[in-house]
Amino acid sequence: MKSAIQNTILETYTKLNDLLSSFEKEEINIVPFEGSWTAGQTVQHIILACSGLTILFAGNTEKTTRKPDENVKALDGIFLDFNTKYQSPENIKPAEIDYEKGSLLASIKKIQNDLFEAAETYDLTLTCLDAKVFTNGFILQLYTRRDIHTS
Repeated sequence: MKSAIQNTILETYTKLNDLLSSFEKEEINIVPFEGSWTAGQTVQHIILACSGLTILFAGNTEKTTRKPDENVKALDGIFLDFNTKYQSPENIKPAEIDYEKGSLLASIKKIQNDLFEAAETYDLTLTCLDAKVFTNGFILQLYTRRDIHTS
């Protein structure tokens, strides 16, 4: 299971890195259409949502009383439904500022490395008690994959 999750982390963050790298410096902060976020804001949203999540692996946990991947299909149905639009929670809503491509790339690389190491170090079959939405490491990757697709 660890290697599958690590592969997903690498695949997801490589796609995000490649997508962001494909933008010219000037394009990062252009709003593509009214009511949408810039590429910089979308990546910053992912950074806000994913930074520090590895702390949860070391936090309060308990043995999972269900099959650890039992909710993956339901979560796929929610987070990979690209036709449904959601509003961002305020705490992970990106500021309306100009973003610097290099800083964004460095931040997503750090998150990738941190998650990869956490997947190697911690027992991902445990239930995290410190955050209600965190489920077995998968929700983070689904959320990131959704944001990559909708950007």
